[in-house]
Amino acid sequence: MKKEIPFWEKSNLTVEEAASYFSIGVNKLREISNEDDCDFVLWCGSKRLIKRAKFEKFLEHQYSI
Repeated sequence: MKKEIPFWEKSNLTVEEAASYFSIGVNKLREISNEDDCDFVLWCGSKRLIKRAKFEKFLEHQYSI
C-alpha cells in the first residue's frame, strides 16, 4: 500500500505542489528556477523539483518576484 505524504511535509516539491504551497504561479516558478545559479532546484532526469526549505529562504530575501 502506497502511503501518501502531504506536500507540506515533503522536503522536495513538484512545481505544481510548490505553486500551490507558496501561492505562486507555475509559470513564474519555472521562470525563476531556470536560472543557472538557482540552488533551490533539484533535477531528477527532466523532472524539476523545488527544495522547499531553500526556496523558503530564497523568498525571505525577495522584495518581489
